[in-house]
Amino acid sequence: MDKIALFTQILEQNPTDAFTRYGLAMAYAAEGKTDTALAEFDTLIKLNADYVPAYQMSAQTLIKLDRTEEAAVRLRDGIDAATRTKNQQALSEMEAMRDDLAI
Repeated sequence: MDKIALFTQILEQNPTDAFTRYGLAMAYAAEGKTDTALAEFDTLIKLNADYVPAYQMSAQTLIKLDRTEEAAVRLRDGIDAATRTKNQQALSEMEAMRDDLAI
């Protein structure tokens, strides 16, 4: 069974499992299915607004797609989440990504 099928099966039993949904989004991104990956990141953020890696990785995906304005919004929200959760490492990384965008 491939990763996407496995993650999908797990989410059928527990659709709010943040770690599994993150894994599914990353698996889609790895296969180049960026729109589907971004949709999974969006769902994850709606279900768990403090899951900081979802902001960071979805922003990276948006940057790769040259969707910089959307990435800037995602980074702003991710910086807020990292601040709320006291995730200093992610906070500094997302601030650097935001600064690199120069929007």
